[in-house]
Amino acid sequence: MELTPDSCILLNDGHKMPVIGYGTYAPQEVSKSLAEESVGIALEVGFRHIDCAFIYGNEVEVGRAIREKIAGGTLKREDIFYTGKLWLTDHTPERVRPAIERSLRDLQLDYMDLFLIHNPMELKPGDDPYPMDENGKVIYHNTDIRDTWKVMEDCKAAGLTKSIGVSSFNRRQLELILNMPDLRYKPVCNQVECHIFFNQTKLLGFCKSHDIVLVAFAVLGSSRDAGWVDQDSPYVLEDPTLIAVAKKYSRTPAQVAIRHLLQRETVVLAKSFNPKRIKENFQVFDFELSDEDMKTLNELDRNMRYVDGSRWFDHPKCPFHDEY
Repeated sequence: MELTPDSCILLNDGHKMPVIGYGTYAPQEVSKSLAEESVGIALEVGFRHIDCAFIYGNEVEVGRAIREKIAGGTLKREDIFYTGKLWLTDHTPERVRPAIERSLRDLQLDYMDLFLIHNPMELKPGDDPYPMDENGKVIYHNTDIRDTWKVMEDCKAAGLTKSIGVSSFNRRQLELILNMPDLRYKPVCNQVECHIFFNQTKLLGFCKSHDIVLVAFAVLGSSRDAGWVDQDSPYVLEDPTLIAVAKKYSRTPAQVAIRHLLQRETVVLAKSFNPKRIKENFQVFDFELSDEDMKTLNELDRNMRYVDGSRWFDHPKCPFHDEY
């Protein structure tokens, strides 16, 4: 498949998703206004897929940037693919629809293009996003994910979102939904960590076999948020093999890391708040990696997550317990 700046992947419900998206997550210390500014730049350079989430705390700013471009007449709402996510404290059926409605109010948009269950793990329902007990331990909850999914289906049927999917699910958790006897809509995608050090070959194969798109986050190695990421872990963009391949094509290591995943038929989320790099990260459609270089990059896999989720390992639904 030839990739162009307008390339989209067909989802299993008939809608289309642009193959490259702009990620808006930032650590808490980063000003929310930066998200607004950066989304505006991303839309200007050609990104049409904006990935956000309630827990990022910047839906108001991201929505403002989107609406500004629409009001300016350069883009129509249907030109933009917006992804939002259901947070871990909103899995109980009665909290799902109010959660997407709250996000739509913050965004001041009429609908989302894609709404994801942010993670298969659930926390105690309520308005505290990280509920803790008196010992500082996170308080878990245990709604059947299939009951959550039924209300996700209702949100799609009601037109609040065009498509529904999941994030950070392993194969077993995807199968729970796929095997529901009264399933109305399959997840269109599974958004997971994926990069040269963690290339998700098995999960990608499983998703493809069920017509589920794998959407890759942390493709450039994550923002290295100290709360989540081992600060001694290697940097994707400093890998000597990646750098050598990039030199061969006169490209940046980031451009090659993104192109590698695009050629593996994943959708890629690229994240930067640097205007120059935002532009560079979209300039991945005028070169193609050879089969040999694809193989070389595939062999860099170390089965290494940046977001290792170790703080969640005692959660019964931690997706990192299974091989994939």
